Amino acid sequence: MQPRRRWRRPLTLLVLAPLVLSGCSSELNDQWARGGLPESVTDHGDRITTLWQGAWAAAFITGAIVWALILAACVVYRRKATDTGLPPQVRYNLPVEVLYTTLPIVMVLVYFYFTARDQNEVGDVKNDAAVNVSVVGKRWSWDFNYLDAGVFQAGTPGEPPTLYLPVGEKVHFDVVARDVIHSFWVPQFIFKKDMIPGRVNSFELTPTKVGFYAGKCAELCGTYHARMLFNVAVVERAEYDRQLEALRAQGNVGDLTDVEGPQQPRSGESLTIDPETDETESE
Repeated sequence: MQPRRRWRRPLTLLVLAPLVLSGCSSELNDQWARGGLPESVTDHGDRITTLWQGAWAAAFITGAIVWALILAACVVYRRKATDTGLPPQVRYNLPVEVLYTTLPIVMVLVYFYFTARDQNEVGDVKNDAAVNVSVVGKRWSWDFNYLDAGVFQAGTPGEPPTLYLPVGEKVHFDVVARDVIHSFWVPQFIFKKDMIPGRVNSFELTPTKVGFYAGKCAELCGTYHARMLFNVAVVERAEYDRQLEALRAQGNVGDLTDVEGPQQPRSGESLTIDPETDETESE
């Protein structure tokens, strides 16, 4: 009886630990329910999250079926002590061949349908947004052009700029790269868009929650790719207007989409960043 008692406490802790930990953080529970995705702060987030959850559910079900068939075959068709020689050979099994040919085709078609449906909805550009912004990716920072107001925010490497957006208003984004391929990514938007030199990519979304969100480049673009960061501040309309007026007062009037931005290395120069101060200088 003593060995059995010795095992009771570890087993009890093993069973109760997930329940206790799940009660410690509702946010962690929500993230698990979302399949590891952060909470979305745009109008497209729920659609993308649902697609992600469906893909995980289908993958788990498929994996469970495959493993069940493998284990069943191992048990049912295992070699017995009375068996002698090789098992009987058959040329083909038509029902099984039809099944493993048609079932993957059906699965791919289902995946394709839901992915194409949601991608078309998220990528639909109606050009009816209340706010229009141009985002320029450059090694290794960002320029934000507020096209309606005719002002801009120029970023410099090591100093993440902040993009201001009004909450509850549809925003049209034009994104382009000045030098190499970059990618505009805000994790809590549950969305990213590649930025290609010489090509303007567009998308539209509506921020739904006031807050301060981190953004980054999601395409390996060079030495200081990891420092190519920016912030997004979703604010009320009055605060948004104040920020644009502040840029105007600073003299940041115009559009940096098609011009060489500040702090860019000239031909033959390299750009270094001091890890202590994040200051930049050309060599």
